[in-house]
Amino acid sequence: MRCPKCGCEESKVVDSRPSENNDAIRRRRECTKCGYRFTTYERREEMPLLVVKKDGRRETFDRQKLMRGLLTATVKRDVPVQKLNDLIDDIESELRDSGTTDVSSEDLGRMVLKRLVSIDKVAYVRFASVYRDFKDVDEFSEELRSLNQ
Repeated sequence: MRCPKCGCEESKVVDSRPSENNDAIRRRRECTKCGYRFTTYERREEMPLLVVKKDGRRETFDRQKLMRGLLTATVKRDVPVQKLNDLIDDIESELRDSGTTDVSSEDLGRMVLKRLVSIDKVAYVRFASVYRDFKDVDEFSEELRSLNQ
């Protein structure tokens, strides 16, 4: 690690600990030449997650787009935004831990619905109505019946 003060490429680690939100390792370093102390963060290199759409197009996973869909589904419902953030974090973590970089939009929708049903059933039905693209009232009714079982 290059010293930001003198440019020397030799330093020693003085202290190492997880960052506040456990997404990196925080290291305090000391330059062996000038003694200057500085902090570095090591993070896992993350490949971008790609969502494969029904028509075969690929687009980068967008947390904000998913959040907009969840906020639309939970409008006028008593669902804290933090719960929705946790839901998205959980999905993103599961996808990254699986080692895959591609996820189909169908699988992503299933992952959301699996988690959303335990948070708010009305939001689940709202999200499902868009995700599953119900063609008629019978399909919608069938989804409601399956929810009650």
